[in-house]
Amino acid sequence: MAAKQRTRSRTVLLFRHFDEQACKGEIGRGSDELLSQSGAVSNGSVMSPQPNHSDNNNDAKKVKLDKNQNGKPSKVIHIRNIPNEVTEAEIIHLGIPFGRVTNVLVLKGKNQAFLEMADEVAASTMVTYFTSCMAQLRGRAVYVQFSNHKELKTDQTHSNANASAQAALQAASALSGQNETQGGPNTVLRVIIEHMVYPVTLEVLCQIFTRFGKVLKIVTFTKNNTFQALIQYPDVVTAQAAKLSLDGQNIYNSCCTLRIEYSKLTSLNVKYNNDKSRDYTNPNLPTGDPGLDATLAGLGAAGMPLAGFQMPGAAATTALSAAGIRLAGTMGSTGCVLLVSNLNEEMVTPDALFTLFGVYGDVQRVKILYNKKDSALIQMSEPHQAHLAMTHMDKLRVFGKQIRVMPSKHQTVQLPKEGQPDAGLTKDYSNSTLHRFKKPGSKNYQNIYPPSATLHLSNIPPSVSEEEIKDAFTKNGFPVKAFKFFPKDRKMALIQLPTMDDAVAALIKMHNYQLSESNHLRVSFSKSSI
Repeated sequence: MAAKQRTRSRTVLLFRHFDEQACKGEIGRGSDELLSQSGAVSNGSVMSPQPNHSDNNNDAKKVKLDKNQNGKPSKVIHIRNIPNEVTEAEIIHLGIPFGRVTNVLVLKGKNQAFLEMADEVAASTMVTYFTSCMAQLRGRAVYVQFSNHKELKTDQTHSNANASAQAALQAASALSGQNETQGGPNTVLRVIIEHMVYPVTLEVLCQIFTRFGKVLKIVTFTKNNTFQALIQYPDVVTAQAAKLSLDGQNIYNSCCTLRIEYSKLTSLNVKYNNDKSRDYTNPNLPTGDPGLDATLAGLGAAGMPLAGFQMPGAAATTALSAAGIRLAGTMGSTGCVLLVSNLNEEMVTPDALFTLFGVYGDVQRVKILYNKKDSALIQMSEPHQAHLAMTHMDKLRVFGKQIRVMPSKHQTVQLPKEGQPDAGLTKDYSNSTLHRFKKPGSKNYQNIYPPSATLHLSNIPPSVSEEEIKDAFTKNGFPVKAFKFFPKDRKMALIQLPTMDDAVAALIKMHNYQLSESNHLRVSFSKSSI
C-alpha cells in the first residue's frame, strides 16, 4: 500500500481535478489544480513554487502612469492575483489571442500585472471574454479588468527595459506578424503526443481540452508511428488559449508530451462516434461497427455507452498511470478484468493468454469459461494495463480467429472452489516470475508497441548464434523471414515472421524459451521492421 502511495505521488496527471466550474468564474485558489502538489508543469517539466518574496514592492514606484479618471475602457488591462513566479511572457500570452500586445509590467510583490494592447478594441474583447470564462495562470484563477490608466509608460529602470520583458514582447510581436501572413490561427488544433508511454484515449483528450471551452469534435489517428488528434473548438480564442496553455506540457510525469499546432483544416468532418472519433454536436452518429449499430438501433438508444469504448460523459474514465491511480468511474465499473471472446478453443490455453496479454501488463488470473470455451476472463494488475491490452488486441487474429476484447462486469476472476470441476481452465499467476511490469515505471513501459510481424528478442546469451535462434523458431513451426542482431547490444535482436498471425503465435510459444542453462528468451512486439 505504502509503495503504491509513493508511486502515486510521483505521477502528475494533467487532467487531475478538472472542474466544470472553470468557465463559471467560481474557481478559488487551488480549487482547479492542473498540477500535483509538487509544483507547476511548464514546457514538459515540473517546477517547484517559489517563496512569496516581496522584494519587488518598489516596482510600482518606478512606473509612470497617466490616470484615466473617467473609468472608461482603456487599452491598458489590470490583472490581479497572479502567482508570484509568473513571467512577463506568461502575462503576454494571456493577451495574444485578442490582438497585438505593446507593453507589459509585472509587479510580483503585489501579485499584479499590467498589459497594454495596441488598441481599446483588443483590450475590450479580452476583458469581455474573461468576464464569462475565468483566466488562469499556473492553475490559479486571475482577475482581468480595465486599468484606471490610459497608457502604460515604463521608464528605463523598469521591467520593459529588462531582457526577459523585451524578449517576450519581441516574441509576441513575431507571433502576431506570423499569424497575419498565414491568415491567423483557426478553431482546429493538431495535437501530437510524443513519448507515449501510456495510452492516451479520446476521452482523456476531451477531458484535458474541455478545460478551456466546449470541444465540438475530436478525430484521433496514428501517422508515422505517432499518435495524433485533431480537436475543433467553436471559436479561435478558445483554441488559442488551449494551445498557449497546453503546448509542451506532459499528460503524465515525464511522458506523453503534448505538441500543439494549428491545423490547416477549418472544420472536421466526423462520420462515426466511437473510440477514434467523436462529434459532440451529433450524438446520433453510427459507431461504424455494424454489430454495435444494430444493437443500438434495437435498443433505440444511439449514443449509449458500449463495451469496448466509452461514450461522452465518461470523463475521468481511464486511470492510465504507471502508479495505477484509480479515478472514480475508471473504465466504467470494470477495472482490471477483461472479457475475451471468439477464441480458438482447440488451441487456446490459460498459459497462452497469460503470455500474450502479458505483453501489455501483468496478468494476475486467467479463466477460460467452462461452458463457453471460446471465451475467457483475464485479470490484469492495474486498470491502465487492461485498457492498454484492450486497445492493442481487440480484433487481433490469434490462432486463426479474430478475437474481441472488452471490459468485463466482474471486478476479479474467482478461483474455483475445492472440488469444483475446472479441468485446468482457471490459473492464478499472481506470483509468476514472468511479469514484465512489476517495478513501478519499468522501462518495459517504454517499449510497448502494437502487434506486428516483427518481434523483439532479448536476454540472448553470447554463446547462442543467429542460426541457433532461427533453428529454434523453425523447429517450432515458425519460418523466419529475416533476422538481425542489434549492432550495439548482441543480447537483443529482431526477427521477422511472414505474417502478423505467425508473429502472434511465435510470441506465445517462444517467450521464455530456454536458450541456455540460465537464459530464457524474452519476446515482445517491435515497432521496427528489418
